[in-house]
Amino acid sequence: MRHTLHHVFVQGAFALVAACGLAAPAWAQTAPNAAEIARYQGLHAAAHSGDVARIAQLVAVRADLNVRDANGRTPVHVATFARQRGAIQALAKAGAQLELLDQDRYDAVTIASVADDEESLRLLLSLGASAKLVTSRYDGTALIAAAHLGHDGVVRQLITAGAPLDHVNNLHWTALIESIVLGNGGPRHQATLRALLAAGASTRLTDRQGNTPLAQAKAHGYAEMVQMLEKAGAR
Repeated sequence: MRHTLHHVFVQGAFALVAACGLAAPAWAQTAPNAAEIARYQGLHAAAHSGDVARIAQLVAVRADLNVRDANGRTPVHVATFARQRGAIQALAKAGAQLELLDQDRYDAVTIASVADDEESLRLLLSLGASAKLVTSRYDGTALIAAAHLGHDGVVRQLITAGAPLDHVNNLHWTALIESIVLGNGGPRHQATLRALLAAGASTRLTDRQGNTPLAQAKAHGYAEMVQMLEKAGAR
């Protein structure tokens, strides 16, 4: 019986993911490719290479700090994809907006979160970037994306920064639900679930079919997650 339920949950989850055009392993982001990087000029080029001196020169002549490339990426987005933290800091200090979304509807915080880049995320949050934005074509959040991927350190940072714990995306999943239905039940997804429960994330919100997180964990055979949820009073 458990195997049948597990099969139903898994097939239903990934059928919904596929129907929405989502690749199963991770939310779709588009980092600059080699051809785009080769064409970069000005602040985009400086951001990608981490050339803080060049950024300062361009700031001095009033270059547009939020200029977009063909995919809607600002220099801050490019610097975040490239993990160029000096460039992120220089751009932010000069007044670049940290909450802008690229063409795929990702902000720098979500880009760093999906990349499991805790250092860049910590810097962005310290510079005033928000953990509360609704991002991606799935109307999700950085917290949902990180929970899906089991990036537990990122999840803890986002929770501390005030990320909405119970935001429901357009797949009708919360961060807590995604840590189960799109996770692998392993140590990092367990740590993610533990952090969400400790922060007070709801165990009562269900998926579109009315399945609770506890039912989902049981159906997947994730015994450790079942124990955590039951200890938290989930039904």
